[in-house]
Amino acid sequence: MAFKTKIVMNNKEMDRALTRMAHEMAEENKGAGDIAIIGIRTGGVPLAERLIERIAAIEGLKPPCGALDITLYRDDWSRLGYHPIVRKTEIPFSIDDKVIILVDDVLYTGRTIRAALDALTDLGRPRKIQLAVMVDRGRRELPIQPDYTGASIQTSADEHVNVYLNEIDGKDEVVIKRGHED
Repeated sequence: MAFKTKIVMNNKEMDRALTRMAHEMAEENKGAGDIAIIGIRTGGVPLAERLIERIAAIEGLKPPCGALDITLYRDDWSRLGYHPIVRKTEIPFSIDDKVIILVDDVLYTGRTIRAALDALTDLGRPRKIQLAVMVDRGRRELPIQPDYTGASIQTSADEHVNVYLNEIDGKDEVVIKRGHED
């Protein structure tokens, strides 16, 4: 059996979802004055940058943006190989007393977000942390829920969700793959 692929969001649907999420963020936080947006490497970073631009267009104020690498905070990092690829965390502002909006592409078990929370608390003490994801797959292993979601897609354990981003993959779409390679 080969992979069966289904596109669940195209570029226009992703664009609309990001615009909606940016409006929700501005409304929930009464503007952009106290928020900072941090993308989790890799997929969360371009999504965070897109959200920043949309919030700036809505509010006339561009919130600070950062990138967080969680490789060494993962509870499975030893399974990633003897030489995990550690990328740079770039947060050129204090997170103390800010509302931090963490951004990731897919929320599934919650373990990536748990690692991100651990990494953030090593950097300071935010007033509040919110979570934005392009896709929420459900099926959590930890009690973690998103505040802002592009799409909620119930998946089975044998399915894989890929969020393709123009900045990384040359296209914008969300795809579910089921099966295995022949």
